[in-house]
Amino acid sequence: MTPDDTGTAAPARTRIEYLEELGGELVERGLRVRLTLPRGQSPSLHVMNPDASALTENILAERGADGWWYWWSWAERIAPADDVAAAADRVAQVLSVH
Repeated sequence: MTPDDTGTAAPARTRIEYLEELGGELVERGLRVRLTLPRGQSPSLHVMNPDASALTENILAERGADGWWYWWSWAERIAPADDVAAAADRVAQVLSVH
């Protein structure tokens, strides 16, 4: 943990860092990603299958009582944020044209 500008301890990793890490894994699997930072809302990772542009999804990273998780936009958990490979595999499978 590192101190933030208020002098309190802040988590060492942020939503954006988790989303960037997942984005890197998804790019390796052939998907396109874009980090979105909407004003007043949580950041999300917009993921698209370049072979079927209708296959898109916005992924969130949220911290709960049991740690950080990746979430689908419809509020279902994908995988723990510490298991980026599993999350990327699941997202790639859902957005697959196969």
